[in-house]
Amino acid sequence: MNLFMARQPIFNVNEQVFGYELLYRNSEANAFPDISPDQATIEVLIHSFVTVGVEKIAHGHPCFINFTETLLKEKVAESFPPQHVIIEVLENIPITAELIVALKRLKQKGYSIALDDFILRGQTELYNELFALTTYIKVDFLNSTAAERLAIEQKVTNQFPHIVLLAEKVETREEFERAKSAGYELFQGYFFAKPQLIRSKDLPINAVSYFYLIKLLQAEEIDIDQIARLIERDVSLSYHLLKLANSPALRTRAKIKSIKQAIMMLGFIELTKWLYVLALREIQKELPGKTKELMESALFRAKVCEGLAQETQAGNAAEFFLAGMFSLVDVLLSCSVSDVLTQIPLSDEINETLTGNVTTITPYLELAVGMDIVDWAVIETKAGELGISSHTIKKVYENARQWAAEMNQTNKKQLENSQI
Repeated sequence: MNLFMARQPIFNVNEQVFGYELLYRNSEANAFPDISPDQATIEVLIHSFVTVGVEKIAHGHPCFINFTETLLKEKVAESFPPQHVIIEVLENIPITAELIVALKRLKQKGYSIALDDFILRGQTELYNELFALTTYIKVDFLNSTAAERLAIEQKVTNQFPHIVLLAEKVETREEFERAKSAGYELFQGYFFAKPQLIRSKDLPINAVSYFYLIKLLQAEEIDIDQIARLIERDVSLSYHLLKLANSPALRTRAKIKSIKQAIMMLGFIELTKWLYVLALREIQKELPGKTKELMESALFRAKVCEGLAQETQAGNAAEFFLAGMFSLVDVLLSCSVSDVLTQIPLSDEINETLTGNVTTITPYLELAVGMDIVDWAVIETKAGELGISSHTIKKVYENARQWAAEMNQTNKKQLENSQI
């Protein structure tokens, strides 16, 4: 079965991770996963709580999981710990007395209830009973009207203040700010995909990685391929390396197609010197939850683009890798893509891709983004256009997700091995 385990972060008003939605898509709307919604949720639960483990997936945060009418009736949720599972009642489930009974039972057992994509529809006598049992109401900011949202907001504010409003599918900073002003406390979606220019900032710097690289550069026989691989694992290191390669100190400014090329252009001595400067400038601090998620997402996209390029022999896999990695750099730096690209000398192909022009890399990056957010419509369409099989998609997805997650754990190992 082509089940791709995925999680989408849910943020609080301070843009820190509150929890995750463990995603699957309804086969009725997206036919790519040939599986019923009931079975898809069961597979997600088993994969999360048995195969992998919820601690590894959610790191102690609660998990929002969609439940169908059938699964609620069959008491499937009760097999899983209430401290980790938030029951999402799908919007297509009829509000009946039978549903209220099922939710009361779950509430008594300690589960929290969330209403997914909720809209008030006419006069429903059971609304008050339903809301009394509800902890979260998720409101779709993309597909709901202002009037529909206002009706929910007023009912919650006036009658059910215990309910936490969660704005989902928030796509812009303006919508994020508007939702906050309206009383929403949680937020889900890629509102950071097209951020407004708020302030300029550097990517978080991992000093341990810098010192470890310095040690490798001091070896009698320098392994440039190993150094390139280590830098590729870290968005911050990659960014700073490319920025250094574009500095006025270098007379030649060539178009860079890979991290290895940037290392060769900068030179080992110059690279070592600047690594010291960067390491001393900032000691690694605990990254905000949102930044961690974005960096892992960027690494995932990079590895997917590289893997797809290798599988299809589409071109220079290193260029595809960089396009994926820097697809979120404007978000991490809170500035426009064009401003970022003036600081790092990427190749024309990568520049064109990141600025929205259609290139050879474009469909691969679009597929990578679709895989990142688990948008089956995009995955099916782009995979079909590129002639990529579902088996290949599954293999590339799993490799990239594992690789991106493991990269967050490498810094500690590097520190232990470096003996600095």
